Amino acid sequence: MSRSALPLVLRAAVVALVGVVVPAASAAASAARPNVLMIAVDDLNDWVGYLGGHPDVKTPHLDRLAGRALAFTNAHCPAPVCNPSRVAILTGKFPSSTGIYGNDARWHEVLPGVASLPGHFKAHGYHVAGGGKVNHHMPGFNRRGDWHAYFDQVFDSHFQAANARGDDTSRWTWPAGFPLNNLPAVKALARPPQNANEFDWGPWDARDEQMGDGQLVEWAAKFLAAPPAQPFFLAAGIYRPHLPFYAPRKYFEMYPPDKITPPPVKADDLDDIPAGGQRMAADRRADLDLVRAAGKYREVLQAYLASVTFCDALVGRLLDALERSPAAANTIVVLWSDHGWHLGEKNHLHKFTLWERSTRVPFLVLAPGFTRAGSRTARPVGLVDLFPTLAELCGLPPVAGIDGQSLVPLLRDPQRAWDRPALTTHGAGNHALRSERWRYIRYADGGEELYDHANDPHEWTNLAGRPEFAAVRADLAKSLPKTDAPALSTKGKKKK
Repeated sequence: MSRSALPLVLRAAVVALVGVVVPAASAAASAARPNVLMIAVDDLNDWVGYLGGHPDVKTPHLDRLAGRALAFTNAHCPAPVCNPSRVAILTGKFPSSTGIYGNDARWHEVLPGVASLPGHFKAHGYHVAGGGKVNHHMPGFNRRGDWHAYFDQVFDSHFQAANARGDDTSRWTWPAGFPLNNLPAVKALARPPQNANEFDWGPWDARDEQMGDGQLVEWAAKFLAAPPAQPFFLAAGIYRPHLPFYAPRKYFEMYPPDKITPPPVKADDLDDIPAGGQRMAADRRADLDLVRAAGKYREVLQAYLASVTFCDALVGRLLDALERSPAAANTIVVLWSDHGWHLGEKNHLHKFTLWERSTRVPFLVLAPGFTRAGSRTARPVGLVDLFPTLAELCGLPPVAGIDGQSLVPLLRDPQRAWDRPALTTHGAGNHALRSERWRYIRYADGGEELYDHANDPHEWTNLAGRPEFAAVRADLAKSLPKTDAPALSTKGKKKK
């Protein structure tokens, strides 16, 4: 049955579910539309080969994709926290517009009727499939019913295990790759870390496909081997390198701890930081202090790098599967990470900051007929722009009222003029703007930071207080959000 022949009551239900109007499309037009393979990665900073973020890292498959795609080398997340970043990416709306600033808001409930990236594709004739960590993963935030509101086909390894036990899986989901067992790394610390349930690391004596992320990728590879007749949108959410840093042993063996190059750190780096930045740097500092006191800092670096290379191998498996797929010639590939990660820079071990290490992320787009192999652009872009970009590439109608703007002009001409800085928000009123040269931060209490990346790539010297840079500050400040939506709680009420 064609979509135009659906009963009116069913069409109305679909419209209410995804918040957009379903058009009548011919089978020929549907068949001509490109497919989409969207690879989402968790906590992957710019420590990848093609970005040059770390001298020791091994990411041959990410580098291979970069060699075929357009690499946005100055791409930044909407928020340095999982839930608000993913909500912004999937809806095209900044946290300052939605009020979702943290991990404690179920966006399906607090934003009823909001158009979403998978929902928009589903409503316009695409077969939408996905699994792993695409939405935020915490129980109640990513329930199976929420998945099926936006996805036609869902995979999750923990669903499979729970279903085999006869558990009721209608109310919850976990991402493929979330740990089922802990290793004893944290036992070497003087006291438990802030989040002892996931602050752990160590090698697993397992093959790639036995890990949760590996199971997800195997499922996605099978999907690509026999894709549906209609155009598809396939979302594969890889959990690594998120904590706990678990990966098969072979990846740990690639990085002997005594051979790893630590990231550059300046002892007095925080001396010129205002109070707002000091508070962000102090968040999770206790974990860094514990690791250093236990002599485990290089082990953490090893574990993060091992997890990055494990993730890279999984990306390679997906690329290989797509190359063998009947859909290979007509599939757009996009890869992004929801935010970065500090490993000692700014005396910080985690995300949750507005500095480069937290905000800069890998972002690759391979769009047949649009992108040129191995092209790069340093124009500042945000992941909030993904939704309108994919909609335009696939011939879907634009969605009104979103903050993102299509990057198709940059896909056509990566060096064209692009004056819009990338915006990152961490909590109401705390914003960072990244232009091609500058990073400007303004905190809710009025504190400011300004960094010149042409001369200070590590952001060691805050120029905000110097009068000769007042014009630069003022120009960047024009792009700050005009209003900040009140923070929404889990139940959708405004926080006090």
